[in-house]
Amino acid sequence: MRKTNLFVFAVFIVFASCRTQGNEKIFNGKDLSNWNFVVENNAVPGDQVYAVKDGLISIKGEPLGYMYTKEKYANYTLELEYRWAGEAGNSGIFILIEDPGNPVPTGIEVQLAAGKAGDFVLLAGSDMKEYTLPEGVTERPKFPVIQKRQPSSENPTGEWNKVKITVQDGIIDVFVNDVHQNSGTGLVKEGNIGLQSEGSGILFRNLVLTKT
Repeated sequence: MRKTNLFVFAVFIVFASCRTQGNEKIFNGKDLSNWNFVVENNAVPGDQVYAVKDGLISIKGEPLGYMYTKEKYANYTLELEYRWAGEAGNSGIFILIEDPGNPVPTGIEVQLAAGKAGDFVLLAGSDMKEYTLPEGVTERPKFPVIQKRQPSSENPTGEWNKVKITVQDGIIDVFVNDVHQNSGTGLVKEGNIGLQSEGSGILFRNLVLTKT
């Protein structure tokens, strides 16, 4: 009887570990049923901006807004690929979303704007321990930026770019095409994940979230 109980307990531990540390599909490749949509001033229905085409997430870029996961996440690694649908432009990945405001959330943006991929942008009052006012500036900007550490590691327009973001107890590390571009400490340790619509058509694929 004792051996049976120990076996059941061991199976439970393995099962729990798989649930907490396994990969999670935040995009099922077919639809956006586990995402919410935000469009500036609710100008058009969300499905006119965010869609699935040929197994890819397609974001129109206009109007301004973002799509975000229905679930919140704390410690994880997020890997994905993106490329511009046309000319290189502007978009971003939102993490640790506290409040899904309109048209931007309270959270941290991992910038994807051409030439700036890997910058942190602090949205709607969010903050990071590493942020300090630039020299000579006395008033906090509306969208403070913590610049990436390395020269741009983005691929030429039209090619896919790989992004890896790790979040562990609020500490965020960003890699763009395997180059460590940024690191910072958020004041919030859990939140939704979002993909931005900001002026340029963009495609996303191979989204994999691994809980740690």
